[in-house]
This record gives sequence, C-alpha cells and structure tokens, in this order.
Amino acid sequence: MSAFAADAPPAVQGDWLPATVPGDVHLDLLHDGKIPDPFYRDNESKLQWIEKAGWEYRTSVEATASVLARGHVELVFEGLDTECSIYLNGKRIAQPDNMFREWRVDVKPLLHSGANDLQIVFPAPMKAAEAVAAKDPWHDRTHTDPKGYIRKAVYEFGWDWGPRFATSGVYRPAYLEVWDNARISDLFVEQQSVSSAAAELDVHVDVLASREQKATLNLTYGIPSADQHQDRTITLGPGHNVISFPIDITHPQLWYPSGYGEQPIYQFHVSVKEEGKEVDSKNVKTGLRTVTLRRDLDKWGRSFEFVINGIPVFAKGADIIPFDSFPNRVTDQKYRHILQSAKDANMNMVRLWGGGYYETQDFYDICDELGLMVFHDLMFGNNWQPGTYDFKQNIQKEAEFQMTRLRNHPSIVFWDGNNETEELRDWNGNGQLPPAVHERIWQDYLTEFSGVLASTAARVTPQTPYWPSTPSADYEELSDTYQSGDNHDWSVWHQNADFEEFEKRPWRFVSEYGFQSFPEMKTIESFTNPEDRKDIFTPVMIAHQKNWGGNKIIQTYMSRYFGEPKDFASFLYASQVLQAEGIKTGTESFRRKRPETMGALFWQLNDCWPVASWSSIDYYGRWKALQYYARRFYAPVLVSPHFDSGTLSLYIVSDKVAVQQGQLRLRIMDFTGKVIKETNESVRIDPLASKIYQQMTMTDLLSLGQLDFSQLVGVAELSIGGKEVSSNLVFFVPSKQVKLPSASISTDIQPAGNGFDVTLKSSVLARAVYLSFGEADATYSDNYINLLPNEPATIHVSGDKLSLDELKRAASVTSLVDAFTTTTHAN
Repeated sequence: MSAFAADAPPAVQGDWLPATVPGDVHLDLLHDGKIPDPFYRDNESKLQWIEKAGWEYRTSVEATASVLARGHVELVFEGLDTECSIYLNGKRIAQPDNMFREWRVDVKPLLHSGANDLQIVFPAPMKAAEAVAAKDPWHDRTHTDPKGYIRKAVYEFGWDWGPRFATSGVYRPAYLEVWDNARISDLFVEQQSVSSAAAELDVHVDVLASREQKATLNLTYGIPSADQHQDRTITLGPGHNVISFPIDITHPQLWYPSGYGEQPIYQFHVSVKEEGKEVDSKNVKTGLRTVTLRRDLDKWGRSFEFVINGIPVFAKGADIIPFDSFPNRVTDQKYRHILQSAKDANMNMVRLWGGGYYETQDFYDICDELGLMVFHDLMFGNNWQPGTYDFKQNIQKEAEFQMTRLRNHPSIVFWDGNNETEELRDWNGNGQLPPAVHERIWQDYLTEFSGVLASTAARVTPQTPYWPSTPSADYEELSDTYQSGDNHDWSVWHQNADFEEFEKRPWRFVSEYGFQSFPEMKTIESFTNPEDRKDIFTPVMIAHQKNWGGNKIIQTYMSRYFGEPKDFASFLYASQVLQAEGIKTGTESFRRKRPETMGALFWQLNDCWPVASWSSIDYYGRWKALQYYARRFYAPVLVSPHFDSGTLSLYIVSDKVAVQQGQLRLRIMDFTGKVIKETNESVRIDPLASKIYQQMTMTDLLSLGQLDFSQLVGVAELSIGGKEVSSNLVFFVPSKQVKLPSASISTDIQPAGNGFDVTLKSSVLARAVYLSFGEADATYSDNYINLLPNEPATIHVSGDKLSLDELKRAASVTSLVDAFTTTTHAN
C-alpha cells in the first residue's frame, strides 16, 4: 500500500507499507504505527488528510500450471471501497465504482506462469465523486451532493452520531476462482406456498456452463436430521441455465419471529456432476415462513403491519447503524453480542439503516437464528440520488446482486428503498429550486425508487414486501384523521418537544424516534484525559458529540425533567436515565395504541465509535439504561399504567397468540411504603391486543384523604401462573415535582451459579438504581431498577475473573436522587 498525489498518475510516491485484505487504509496506517488511534480525543480532525490522498494496493498473484490449465480463471472482489482502477500486469482490467457490488473479471487470457502483478488504484474519494458528478448535465442545477454519485457508504463522510473517516481499500475478500465446464452461480429456495400443513417450494439452481454438456444435479434438503433427495439428469447449454426442483414438504417446521415460536433452519445442498464426477456444489439455508405487509383501510386510515405465518406481529426493536467506522474491525463476537442483546431485550425486529453497508452473511445468519426480523433499507441515506442512466443501471445491478445474495434469509421481511430521501424533496433548499429542476429530481426519485428498485425486488425476491422509502406513506395524502405508512418522529429532541408529545402521535408504524445519552464512565475514559472530563462541554466531549448542540439539548431536557446533576459522573448516569425514561414514554404509548400502531423501532441500538448518541448499547457493547428499560417495555405481556387528565388507566398489552389468565395488582403508596389503596383482581388477557383493565379517577384518590401527590407512586404488577411478568410505576405529578427521598441502599453479595447474586434493599423508594463495579466489565441480569420500600431485589452478576472480595470492594450503587444531592448510599 502506498500513497500518491491526488492529481498525479498512479506513480508511487512514498514508501510501501504492509496492508491487510480485507481491510482499509486507515486500519493499515494504524497497524503500521503511522497514525494514532482515530477515536482518541480529537484525533479525527487530525486524520482528514487520509481521504484527500489517493492510495494504491499492490500484490503478486501466483499462477501455477494447474491454475492456468483450468477452463476459467476469475479474479473476484466481493467488496471494493470504492472508485478504483484495477491493473493486472500493467493492463487495466476493470474500473469498479460501487462498494456494494461483487466485481468478477475473467483473467485467464492475462495471466502468465509464475508471479503476476496486481495493482488497485484508489483516487481520493471526493475527487472521484466530483469527476463523476461533472459528467451529469443536471448537476449544476440540482446541486446533488457529489458524494452521491459513487456508491459508497455515506456514513463514512460523517453523520450526527459518527466521525468522518472516508476510507479506501479492499474491504471484503478477494481471491481467484477457477472452474472448468460448469459453476453454480446461485441457489434460491422460492417459497410458493407455506402453511403448517404443507410447504410448496421451487428450488432454483443457476448453473453457468461453458458449453453444451450432459450433467446430473443432486439436491439434498431438509432439517439436518431428516434429509430428502432429488436427482435430475439434464443438458446444460452455454451460459446461464436455471433448473427448478419443485418440492412439497408435509407439516413443515415453520420459522417464527422471536417470541412467537422456534426458528428451525432447513439446509439445501446441490451438486453438479459430469460423468459421475462432481464439478461444483453449493449450500444454502433458509427458514420456511410467510410474510405480508398488511395495508388495509380501517378507521385510522391504512394499516401498516407485518403478518408472519398469519400472525399480526407488533414490531418491537431498534435501528442498527454500522458496528464500526471501519467495517473490518467488526468481529462475529460483536455481531452476536449486539444481536443477542436485542433478543434478550424482547426485540423481534431490527432495522438496518440505509447510510451504511449491506452486512456480512454472519450478521444475517445470526438474525435468522435468533428470530430477529430485518427491516432492510437499501443503501441510500439522506441524499438526492443522481438521475443519470449510468447511475440507474448501476443501482439496478447492485440491488440485483444484494437481493440475490440475501434472499434466502427468513429474517429479511422487508426491503425499503432508502432512508429519508423521499422527505428530502423539500429539505435543504430543494423546495426553492426552479420548478423544472424540482420536477426533474422528483421524476428521477420516482424512476429509481418506485421503478428500477421496486421492479428488481419484485423480480428477484417476489415473496418479500418492498417499500419506496422510510418514512413514507407510499405517496398517499395524510391528514389528522387519515394516517398511512411509517413515520420518523423527531418532535422530541430535534423539535424540543416534551416526552409526552409521543403520546399524541397517531402513527401506524414508528421506524425512528429517539433521545441521546452519554455512555458510562469507562467508555468516556477510553477516549479522554482527566482534563477532558471536567464537564460535558470540554472540546473533546464536544468532538465526540456529532449532533450540533447535542450536549446542550441533553442539558436542557435534564433541567426540564430532573434538574442539574451535581458533577460530571452524575451527569453521565442521569443522562442515561433521562434517555430511558423518554423512550419508555414513547414506546409504551405506541404499544398501548395497538392495533392503530403496529411497530416501534427506536433510534438506535448500537454505536460505530465511543460517543454521546441515541444508542442503547455503547461502542464497547455496554448496555445503557435504555437497553435494560427496553427489556421491560418490550415485555411480551406488558402492564402499562398511564395517568392523564385526572384518570389512572391500567393497560395490559399482550403479544401472545392465546388468551392468558393473570392477576393484576395495583398499590398506591407513599415513598416509605405506606399503602394508601390496593386492588387485586383476576384478569382475562386478550391475545394480540391492548386494553384498559382498570381505571381510577382523581376523585377516587382524593377520597382516600389529604394526599401529597408529589410523594405518591402507583405500583402496577401483573402475574401469570403465579410469576410476575411485568411491573411498572406511575407518578401523579411531572418528574421534576416528584420529591424523591434520599435512599440508603444496602448490598449483600453471595456466590450463585456462574457468578454472584447481589441483593439490594432500601427503606424508601429508590428510582433507577444502578449497580456497578468500578473497572470490572460485568454482565448484569438487570440494572437501573426501581427499588420499592423494604422489598429487596436481586441482580445476578457474571463475568470473567470476578471474585467475591473484589466485588465487595468495588461495589457502587447509585439511585436517581444521588445524582443531584451529596449523600452516601451503599453499605
């Protein structure tokens, strides 16, 4: 790898450095000791020179006699980031311009025996983009951002949660693939009809042949313990041959989203034999299920709900951004931790956001295994797209490649054309463009997202719904009484609305809403020096806040709901509680509106670097308060008390497909535990529904005597089969008026199972109790819990190298009131 001047021909300037493939220039420079940690302090700003340089990769391809004897020798690049020229033995063989496509070149005529020189020349990304934009005669009139002219992950250019590291490199595997007369290029299991009684499948095998030939195809399929076989003798013609095997499976095992059933995976193996000798084979996996995006007229407008195997599923989850600023640092372990954390928080859907990249097979395999549905954006994020013919051809090939690659994954239940591009019609001055220009960009948009990409999806993945944009109503007119499609609700945060505004929203499906918080101290310490931690407005803390004015927004909401935290550490903790309480308010209101609203995906699940952001899990995989809260507000059966206009209503929301018998208990108590009123009743919980099961008016409460509502709490608890499945608190005055007492919380730590049980107890109500152990990274069964007076709660703690003595020494317990007053609360 070497740098060369951006405007010079690809003559090497400077020294060659070792490079890793798959990888990128930033990681190579870091590994070679040429740059400091890009994430530390304000190093981001010091490393922008990297994207302004061009870079060249060089290696030697060894061609042995056995390789050269093969009928076909193809050089395959699964991912190049991005615009580049590829040279083999000094001859340019390809000019890739799309990060999201595979590039395959027949190099047999160009190879010679022995070492062959392979060069990949990457110009500076924006230089390359500007060169393409200059060829578009409409560019000077539409003012489309040049970076949209090359198909590159736009988050690399910075976002309001991520840094700017526009890198270059061979970011996915590269290799030689050799074959002779036939190669299997694709294996697709098309699910024509699926039910619990029978599944009718067509297994399509795409065989690329170099000549006419007799061949035998062997297909093996089934759950691993019950393999079935089919064989067929055919004549292959030169070029692509699609051979279909119709398959009927009686009483198939169906794949369900998490919370609704199991996730059995069927294996399919096909081989091609010529004269009894196998020349190629291919394996794919899939789950059998049906998916429908139900769009029916009803009293609220037009529905937007996912129906899986006939079950209307309320989508519960979060949006996913790239897992790192540098994709090749993402390990399978990190994928599994984040996705397992989603499942553990009772999520059943994640939305893969459109400003990043199409994920690895491992990501989708894990989603399949865990039952996490994927609301999948195509990789178009917040930019107007060019309307040139070349661009439309390019994105059509991209979509065809990616949808073909991914269409067997049962977790992918939805293809979405883009993130917020439809809304950009009138953003950023677009609405003030001359009418003819404005009309042109809109025509290009419709052609691309409701034409090119929609038709590709219908042809390549006919069983998976396609949607032009998020948010979108599919071009329907909306009103206060007619809602359709999905929504991004940023009234909270961007428009400074109170959290309670969420409760007024008539949305059919909420695919974005959010609020920021800071990560915990250990994460902050990873990128700061002590002087950077004086307050949230130091230069380094601002450098790790990518939403303009974001730290001030958090402070403003903090003052509105809680007050001013006493110090920096308290602000970090309180910001997480604030975020969790805000998203809880929104999410529970959306769930209570079922079936009017049928999905809640908060922004966002993860981070790509250590930062203040909307995430519920920070860059290092540490759960924030929001992730623990999510496990409760996404509970399969939720009790949700709501106090409004003088009436307390107890809702029960059930995602279960059958009636449940439960016990609903309500206690109105003061903060010392004195019960003012208690009810306890048996309830019949309707399936797949939200319903009010009990109401109490302010008049009812006032009849209990003279009460200080700032020191009262309602405790709602729901039990099924004698086991508590959901509990929730409700207050009767705004958060800032709640007069929480100082809480002295006792801790008792005992060995248990694979770790330790920590039992916490307080004589008074303690909100959002946070248990931590200094520098130890532990896993907690729960955290940020509400401790009721004299009612102990136990948290199981596990982790490598944890000892009882160390835990006892390092144990720290914080409750909400501690962040605002100076007291001691652990013993």
